Amino acid sequence: MADALGKVPDAEVDPEGTFKYILVRIKVKDGTEYKDIVRGTKSAGQYHNHIFEKVTPPITALGLECNCLGGGKIEHNSKDKKLRVFGESTGYGKADHSVSVEKLKSVFKDYEITWPDDKE
Repeated sequence: MADALGKVPDAEVDPEGTFKYILVRIKVKDGTEYKDIVRGTKSAGQYHNHIFEKVTPPITALGLECNCLGGGKIEHNSKDKKLRVFGESTGYGKADHSVSVEKLKSVFKDYEITWPDDKE
């Protein structure tokens, strides 16, 4: 079942714009193995839970559990290859942006990725 964790990409976000994101911990049911993933999209509208509702079914179909650790926003500028992680979710609280940035770096290897918490 642990190989199911490897099938889930570390980060999936919209290709452009500013949008909400969540940091989700996926875990093997009744196990100790887990990994954190980032998901972000404009289609979430006003609420972070809409992203979680979209993420959960395919994760549980793999026999995994998922738990939202928090949220925020991402500003994605694909032309300049920049991502900025900031803000928080009213419902889930603030994600650990440092963890989110590391996950994004594993997918967007040639990007400048920042999380200016001192300015938010």
